[in-house]
Amino acid sequence: MTQVAIVGLGLIGGSLGFDLVQRGYTVIGVARRPETAQQALALGAVHQAGTDLALVAAADLVMLCTPINVVVQTATAIVPHLKPQAIITDVASVKGEIVPAIAAVWPRFIGGHPMAGKAEAGLAVAEAGLFQRRPYVLTPTATTPEDVLITLITLVHDLGADLHQCSPEDHDQAVAWISHLPVMVSASLLLACQQESNPAIATLAQSLASSGFRDTSRVGGGVPELGTLMARHNRTAVLKGLAAYKQQLTALETVIQQGDWDILERYLSQAQQTRPQYVDPL
Repeated sequence: MTQVAIVGLGLIGGSLGFDLVQRGYTVIGVARRPETAQQALALGAVHQAGTDLALVAAADLVMLCTPINVVVQTATAIVPHLKPQAIITDVASVKGEIVPAIAAVWPRFIGGHPMAGKAEAGLAVAEAGLFQRRPYVLTPTATTPEDVLITLITLVHDLGADLHQCSPEDHDQAVAWISHLPVMVSASLLLACQQESNPAIATLAQSLASSGFRDTSRVGGGVPELGTLMARHNRTAVLKGLAAYKQQLTALETVIQQGDWDILERYLSQAQQTRPQYVDPL
């Protein structure tokens, strides 16, 4: 496989382009706007670019890097242009509804999700090495052709990412816990702070906010459209996460109201011991 088409030249698509060009792949970019295609060419993220989906005709692999809500629509639109042995993959953060829908129109498809990103969006913030040592999930099913899986495994390794494989359904629930739920929680934290009725205290809080607040509020201050798409297309899993989080908040509120400081310390100690299971210590 030498020719890769990237449909959608934003943060993820552009970053993939940089890495694949550096690794010797021939990269074709397809963007919604002509100026984005020209920018990708000027930056060296692609070898060829335009707005016509027919550009994918030369590709051995097509990577769909569009917003979640148009991934299936885009896959369906490119099918008439594909080589018979071409492979499609995507990078969306939701897999349960996307995988069966695309596989139904193009069996040589495998779901993918590189777990890398920024608060900002767009080609201007794309960078080489974004996926280095970051999780990259593949979601093969019982009908995924073996050569399709092997091709994507090779690509993930070429990107220097850490490969994970699971079912689309397991992916969506796991990602709800560690990606989609934090967006909702972080956004709620920011809006809760805005409920301070005293303008002087609100201004003081804004002046005092430092690394701890920056860490906990970062994803809540990200791209609103992306957070909305996460909840819309992974609704069941996100609601499960929110219900569990609400239960924890209620329990914590009760402990503090009752002044059970020993219980609170045990609660916080459990959280401290749990964190390394999800995040490597710095």
